[in-house]
Amino acid sequence: KVDQQTSQIILDEELEDLEDIDELKDSVSETQPRYILISWKITHGDGRISFPMAFIFFTPRDCKPQLQMMYAGSHNYLIKECDLTKVFQIRDLEELDDEWITNHLVK
Repeated sequence: KVDQQTSQIILDEELEDLEDIDELKDSVSETQPRYILISWKITHGDGRISFPMAFIFFTPRDCKPQLQMMYAGSHNYLIKECDLTKVFQIRDLEELDDEWITNHLVK
């Protein structure tokens, strides 16, 4: 998350070995923007398993405009620093489910 006092990007929470995306959704506030870095297990049709990384920028529709601007202003920096190519934005946590994340990561 972005610390509102210092404008620094700080680690809010680290989750490991998620069984499904609902565990992630339960840990994210529905009213505050968040940067989500995720490595997700994908089992390909030929049996290979991969763990692609992605950046998800969650910015709720009902969020204060000041917070939206603060997060929007620093998300490009974070993407560049993490050297990520799979980048997505969601406005509603209901969009995020196992099928959504899998479909977006295999493209």
